[in-house]
Amino acid sequence: MCRSIKTLRPPATDEVTEEDIRAAALQYVRKVSGFRRPAAHNQAVFDQAVEEVTRATAALLATLEVRGARTGS
Repeated sequence: MCRSIKTLRPPATDEVTEEDIRAAALQYVRKVSGFRRPAAHNQAVFDQAVEEVTRATAALLATLEVRGARTGS
């Protein structure tokens, strides 16, 4: 896949921001669509895809159970 998308789950990354998640989503949509910057007539669907992938990624990270990962307690 995209080499520039980094692993966002523990223990690979301790602190993940919304910006990190959105950047990964943007890279994914760019790779899948083949467009670094879409033409004006594709901008809305491109942006919508980025938002949907961002939400799906945040939901995934919030619900993953990583065995052996450190917890905050």
